[in-house]
Amino acid sequence: MRHFGHVSPAARKNLFHREPCEFTAGSSARVLSAALGATLYSPATRPTLADDVLKQAGRGVVSMVLCLEDSIDDAEVAAAEANLVRQFADLDARGEEVPLLFVRVREPLQIPDLVHRLGDSARLLCGFVLPKFTEERGIDFLEALTAAESASGRRLFAMPVLESPQLLHLETRAETLAGIGRTVEKYRERVLALRLGVTDFCSTYGLRRSPDMTAYDVQIVAGVIADVVNVLGRADGSGFTITGPVWEYFRVQERMFKPQLRRSPFLEGRAEELRTALIEHDLDGLLREIELDRANGLLGKTCIHPSHVVPVHALSVVSHEEFSDAQDILRPERGGGGVLRSAYTNKMNEVKPHRAWAERTLLRAEVFGVAAEDVGFVDLLTAGLAG
Repeated sequence: MRHFGHVSPAARKNLFHREPCEFTAGSSARVLSAALGATLYSPATRPTLADDVLKQAGRGVVSMVLCLEDSIDDAEVAAAEANLVRQFADLDARGEEVPLLFVRVREPLQIPDLVHRLGDSARLLCGFVLPKFTEERGIDFLEALTAAESASGRRLFAMPVLESPQLLHLETRAETLAGIGRTVEKYRERVLALRLGVTDFCSTYGLRRSPDMTAYDVQIVAGVIADVVNVLGRADGSGFTITGPVWEYFRVQERMFKPQLRRSPFLEGRAEELRTALIEHDLDGLLREIELDRANGLLGKTCIHPSHVVPVHALSVVSHEEFSDAQDILRPERGGGGVLRSAYTNKMNEVKPHRAWAERTLLRAEVFGVAAEDVGFVDLLTAGLAG
């Protein structure tokens, strides 16, 4: 699979200076953690789950979470597990390419039980999403994952969700983060990415952000994100990929503020129509939040609606300018440091301070591609939506 793989080869050739790489569930953790992109959640109760997975794969989705936790009623868990086993068997029998598939469980013992029940179709399973992750809960989850991996002989990844009240509360945050850090470091080879449960953060204080506001406008949430990145997202080799929070909105609602999406990138061709459609569906706030995610050290995003996937991927593509800067900074002859003017002659590139940024940018370029010099995110959005 590859990002923008649902777009025709001819269209990709025009869009990209360097096309996104191909990858599989067997690729390295380094590649997979960067390639998650818009991870689409779906309740495991859906009777057409196998069809849904293949349909979304055809629309450019490369990672999905099939949820047995908050998206379903407590009374539905047993039926959802049984449905999950049936749908995996169906997918396996069809033999078609599927996205990276994860299952969000509630309790540790579900992990080895589900892997056992899946049988041969467990080959389609990439790993598990671990909710309300703390040091105490996390150890049990990761030990269960280790046992399931050993029993099945298959590599399984974990994606812990950081969403507990202990992480949000100021008096317990530092120790909670330290405990999470100790746990994920111990099981580093199994932890693919850390996910942020911002909806749970907000619920602790009875908050809910409107479609006109990003997670970063809710100061108590922004503070937690900053601390998580500070402790667990460092670029010195000790950090992990941390994914962006969910965007909850996908229906038209009355707007209180002016649209955040400026007009200028949309002035040619049908671009104005696209801008209008994005605003009407409250996706201008999503686009702004994606940009803020990346500015704050996050990569990828939790999504609960298919309409969010292409915007996340389009804004994850590395621009030609970013790629040029990153390459210049990482040239072997720049190993001693120094300052140089960018090839675009509009900024300073300082080799040593910008090195970690450049390395992360080239990894993103590998999995999401590099846009052609005259291609912007509107072009990528339009192509991604058209398929």
